[in-house]
Amino acid sequence: MNYKVLISCLIIVFSAALLGSLFTGNRVDTDWYQSIKPEITPPNYVFPIVWNILFLMIALSLYLSWTTADQEQKNKIKFVFGLNLFLNVMWSVFYFGLMNPLAGMFGLVSLWLSIILMIVNVNRVNKKAAGLLVPYFLWVTFAGVLNYLSI
Repeated sequence: MNYKVLISCLIIVFSAALLGSLFTGNRVDTDWYQSIKPEITPPNYVFPIVWNILFLMIALSLYLSWTTADQEQKNKIKFVFGLNLFLNVMWSVFYFGLMNPLAGMFGLVSLWLSIILMIVNVNRVNKKAAGLLVPYFLWVTFAGVLNYLSI
């Protein structure tokens, strides 16, 4: 196990998580969000638990794919994970930061497509790493339903 790479993957992924949470954290208890929140939305305490588990799985996927990839594959992995983490943060900016569920929906569709791109690319390198991304895909699909219902 390459602990330096593992720690780097954790730092990269959880840095994006932290950045996104800066736009989300203080907005979930606002009147604005309460007025648009769909009835099927889980309780607020569920989201940080699920997202932390998902971000850990994303970091482990990055680690497994990075440590088994050749140089050409590493370039693709950098691109797809970087794009995905950027879009993950941007959804928080659009939806909560700008308080714009419609912009959030466009951001979420982009995020969702980037997860498919991640899974396809990572699957070519390490099937276990790709499998770790499936719960992320499913959760973002559910988040897409919530986002759509809040427009």
